Amino acid sequence: MSADARYARPGRLTEIFNDVVAGLTRLGISVWGSRVLAVRGRTSGEWRTTPVNLLTVDGVRYLVAPRGLTQWVRNMRTAGGGELRVGRRVEEFTAVELADDEKPAILRPYLRRWKFEVGVFFDGVDASASDETLREIAPGYPVFRLQ
Repeated sequence: MSADARYARPGRLTEIFNDVVAGLTRLGISVWGSRVLAVRGRTSGEWRTTPVNLLTVDGVRYLVAPRGLTQWVRNMRTAGGGELRVGRRVEEFTAVELADDEKPAILRPYLRRWKFEVGVFFDGVDASASDETLREIAPGYPVFRLQ
């Protein structure tokens, strides 16, 4: 499997954690910047939701897919945007996927902030990794800039 087709299936503990975070976020309680991402399904056109960690770097917001080529990533690539939800607040956005060379500048702060939660999906790479290492793993971690 190529790095750009990398997909880490969530374990049961991850599913439980995601359900709890999504539930709190739907109630209006953002856990460390959590949002519920809603994206139209690329085939069905129906809204699909999943909890995500919204990262802000230098005033610009990003979504990182720590598990790789997930369904939300595939849907985002097709839809070009979606909604971020916290409680009743809904924010529409468009998204642009970053090129691999742009990703280290985002992956580093993402790992600094959420290593405790997503580190298992990064195979020992953390925020202290070299730019070269982050560039090497970049194809396996889709990153979207929100506009």
